Amino acid sequence: MRFSNFKNTVLFQISLTIILVIIGCGNGKNNSIEFTELNPEMMGQENANTSISVGANQIGEYLQLLKGKNIAIVANQTSVLEVLERRAVNSSTMGSQKTTYHIVDYLHEYSSISVKKVFAPEHGFRGKADAGELVKDGMDTKTGLPILSLHGKHKKPTKDQLHGIDILVFDIQDVGVRFYTYISTLHYVMEACAENNIPLVILDRPNPNGNYVDGPVLEKEHSSFLGMHPVPLVHGLTIGEYAQMINGEKWLKTDVTCDISIVEVKNYTHNSTYSLPIRPSPNLPNDHAIALYPSLGLFEGTHINAGRGTEFQFQRYGAPFLDKNFYQFSYTPVSNFGAKYPKHQNTVCYGRDLSNIKADRSFTLKYILEAYKNTTDKSKFFKPSGFTSHAGNALLQRQIEMGLSESEIRESWKPKLEAYKLMRQKYLIYK
Repeated sequence: MRFSNFKNTVLFQISLTIILVIIGCGNGKNNSIEFTELNPEMMGQENANTSISVGANQIGEYLQLLKGKNIAIVANQTSVLEVLERRAVNSSTMGSQKTTYHIVDYLHEYSSISVKKVFAPEHGFRGKADAGELVKDGMDTKTGLPILSLHGKHKKPTKDQLHGIDILVFDIQDVGVRFYTYISTLHYVMEACAENNIPLVILDRPNPNGNYVDGPVLEKEHSSFLGMHPVPLVHGLTIGEYAQMINGEKWLKTDVTCDISIVEVKNYTHNSTYSLPIRPSPNLPNDHAIALYPSLGLFEGTHINAGRGTEFQFQRYGAPFLDKNFYQFSYTPVSNFGAKYPKHQNTVCYGRDLSNIKADRSFTLKYILEAYKNTTDKSKFFKPSGFTSHAGNALLQRQIEMGLSESEIRESWKPKLEAYKLMRQKYLIYK
């Protein structure tokens, strides 16, 4: 099931906001909501976001499902919406302005909706944890709601955690890369909902790398939390579309199907340029890093530093064992926000700076092929099993070690990639 858009959404949102203010004043809830996660560096780049409106903004389309229900929300720092509010300009004039709220804060203030708990993915609810770092359960200091980690002891909501929940909301910004773990969290959430007969509402968001499909398709024997499904490294789907594929291809445990409702993005196609207003994780600070992430993300399965421990995450790469005669650029990773213990901490790394190149939205092997070729000690390059988990197969590492060209490697994954592209067509919401 998908929702059609309300014709009078703006007027509806204004009415909802006025009601919210009136009710909020009478129910004793705190209406003072502070936001500190917005990244000014990423706001309004190329004015690309002007006409695109994310699913969370389509308030009238999901409030009707949530009223009178006990709900849980899967969210992080990207789960925000804009509300058009009427405000007095002076004694005789009313004006309107957009106000940004976190989805949890907004729904928690709404008196006829009972938010019971929040599930947090990798990096945590407010997006502070390192990549791969276990996230602990806790309590949100802003709302007092319990926060349950899906990147710690449990990656899947348990039956006890879902007890008393009538409906679950999923609202997380993805970047369209298979080893970016939010789609694995989506899988486990869908599976838990299916097993416990709980409907799932997905507030869809654009995929900033959604204009193309590329890379090797994951082989089942190499599935992990870094890749659970037979999809290419760059899958070309929004979260909502990906959920439809999980259902349609029967990828959930014991072939169960999740009851999903997708609140669609307005004015978005897969050719749209979308600039993220909030970094989706600590080490993707801007659009440039997000565009380079599919290519440089493969370094996560090696002993090459991909900019963690600097202010140019996924915009540079290097290691002490790369040939300093070939690479003229060097930098030293240090402990910082999002990278407490970066690779080669406090050690000079030689490599390449990509922060000023034109980063097309595309995937390439040229950086990893060049780095391997110019490694002074090949035994230090790949992590045991780590690269296979990121590549989705064991073949790519062997091909790199053999010195194959990018075009030769691409030929090997072409048949499965073409088959995936054909399958993908069945699940597209946005053309």
